[in-house]
Amino acid sequence: MPQHAQTKPVCRDCDGFATATITTGTRTPDGAKATVSVNCPTCRGLGRTIPASLVRAGK
Repeated sequence: MPQHAQTKPVCRDCDGFATATITTGTRTPDGAKATVSVNCPTCRGLGRTIPASLVRAGK
């Protein structure tokens, strides 16, 4: 039987890829590349949007 996937609204700014890891160009003392994780400011790292009816004003 086919499985039905839930359709959740995907964030239009990040297309569902909510977190990116960026290299800083420097290395840590043990020789590994230093990285920074950055979340999408629109969905706050969820990858999907929240319906307007559930969003509180000012949050």
